[in-house]
Amino acid sequence: MTDSQSPPNLQLIDRFKDFYRDVKHPKLGSIDQVYADDVLFKDPVHELRGAEALHTYLSEMSVNVQSGRFEYLDQIVSNDMAYIKWNMHFKHPRLGKDTITVRGMSQVQFHDRIYFHEDVYDLGQLIYEHVPLLGSVVKGLKKRLAV
Repeated sequence: MTDSQSPPNLQLIDRFKDFYRDVKHPKLGSIDQVYADDVLFKDPVHELRGAEALHTYLSEMSVNVQSGRFEYLDQIVSNDMAYIKWNMHFKHPRLGKDTITVRGMSQVQFHDRIYFHEDVYDLGQLIYEHVPLLGSVVKGLKKRLAV
């Protein structure tokens, strides 16, 4: 099935994934093709309302990372909702020289565009484990809890 023949919900999810594929250079010019004007965006750090606020957040985030990309692992798509599992690989100058990989999942709800987007991921894996001193404490706690 070609893209023009695929259901509109799958086309929207493909646009969504393409929008975020490059963390350093998100396709902010096409935000109105992915998100409704009054979108509600949530992640472990932010809760934003509106495509304009989301545009500002993503623009600021892309300036701060050295590089980054999403690797999409799996998805479940229904008529008005999708769950997308991913790995985000990125480098941030304040978090060391290594590429950090964080596993997460996005839930999106949509009609013709996405009106709800929630990202779920381990904030410790994203940030805390990479901060000097604090990282050692977080990793140590995880090991103790795993026993």
